[in-house]
Amino acid sequence: MALGPRVRNAFPRAELHDDLMSTGLTFGTISALFGLENKIISQSQYTVLVTVVILSAVVPTLIAERFFQPETVEAGIEPSDAERAVAN
Repeated sequence: MALGPRVRNAFPRAELHDDLMSTGLTFGTISALFGLENKIISQSQYTVLVTVVILSAVVPTLIAERFFQPETVEAGIEPSDAERAVAN
């Protein structure tokens, strides 16, 4: 089940950000896995790399959701309960 179409439906202007985030997560985890499987890095280094890759996507998203909420509501579109909870 891909999240891309759901994100685009909920947030039409987030298309580019969604694609860039997916690309970074994919490349980072595949690169780390390649290093692990070819014995370039150890299991502990792999764990750190994958953790950092995931956090590099999650932390900016949380910061953006918390501090950069839109000031106006588009005509006819009410904020969801989740959006109201994040705004408070």
